[in-house]
Amino acid sequence: MNRLAPQAAGRVGSVPGPVRPGDGPAPSHPAAAPAPAARRARGRLPARWLLPALALALLLLALLAVGQGAYAIPPQTVLHLLGHSLGLDLGPVDIQQLAVLQAIRLPRLALAVLTGAGLATAGVLMQGLFRNPLADPTLIGSSAGAALAASAVIVLLGPGGAGGVLLLQGQTSSALGSATLPLAAFAGSLLATGLVVVIGRGGGSGSMSLAGVLLAGIAVNALAMAGVGLMAYLASDEQLRTLTFWNLGALSAASGPVLLAVAPAVGLALFVAWTLAPALNALALGEARAGHLGLAVGRTQVGAVLAAALATGSVVAFTGMIGFIGLVAPHLVRLLAGPDHRVLIPGAALLGALLVLGADLLARTLVAPAELPIGLLTALIGGPFFIALLRRARGRS
Repeated sequence: MNRLAPQAAGRVGSVPGPVRPGDGPAPSHPAAAPAPAARRARGRLPARWLLPALALALLLLALLAVGQGAYAIPPQTVLHLLGHSLGLDLGPVDIQQLAVLQAIRLPRLALAVLTGAGLATAGVLMQGLFRNPLADPTLIGSSAGAALAASAVIVLLGPGGAGGVLLLQGQTSSALGSATLPLAAFAGSLLATGLVVVIGRGGGSGSMSLAGVLLAGIAVNALAMAGVGLMAYLASDEQLRTLTFWNLGALSAASGPVLLAVAPAVGLALFVAWTLAPALNALALGEARAGHLGLAVGRTQVGAVLAAALATGSVVAFTGMIGFIGLVAPHLVRLLAGPDHRVLIPGAALLGALLVLGADLLARTLVAPAELPIGLLTALIGGPFFIALLRRARGRS
């Protein structure tokens, strides 16, 4: 296997072989000609530096971001207001600034962190499962399923829509209130992922066929996006505007109840991913070798897919479509610290939170007091990165 090649090269390089004509002078010591993998390893950051550095960068960016926007609050005032919120008597505070911080900025910051961490964790799981750095959460259909369900709610149950004619009475949306759209999006995400898993398992076999999962994901994504197109065709002008903005992604839904719904789901997905880290390291050797080492391959595959679906579905249900975080964050951490999932999972979660928080800061400040859709900014970052990644992969082949 290719992943075993660096280790094998290191063992072979420790014993100098015979010199053939035209090979040039043999190195005086094995260390004089280090293997490429050894050179790459020396350029990586140890986890004891990378993870604290990412956490510190996230903390500093959060302190900056929470004060920026249409109503700016200086960083020193932010610290003063945070101290007051914690019950410290630091002097008088501006009531308006305190209200903006507590009701708008802090919930939005928390949702940005959870969104980035959830999407990046899902990306790590998918890349580890498929053993491919180009994999991301869209492979399992979770985002497309959420988009289809959200589109159906907006068009069929939305105000002025066809809900009373085609599906249900118009009171349904108002009865469920603001929970209608995220609940439908989350359910659509899980249903699409469940369909992919069922097809990938081949009707009940012990382990999933990764090729089957990939093909099933492509089919489910195509069907779901065809459904989204149909909803857009049926939508009124008002509904089409709502549908467009949902698909572009935003963090404007941030609130206490939303955080109470998203935080447990993302936290559970992170915990499951962390427990799967040794299994994902073993899967890097290939399914057959991992099975010979005693790994329950099928259980690991299903657990990784369900955890990725939980993280993606819970986030997309409230933020809409935010792309490329699950692709960019894991790959950057892998370049910095190597492929060990015990470092890769927390590192990608921190970097994903950092990227989404930075994108949200730009979305709120570039055209203030208006706001750019955050999905546009993540696409502007992720698109060129994906192209560069493809070129690099082609150069190695």
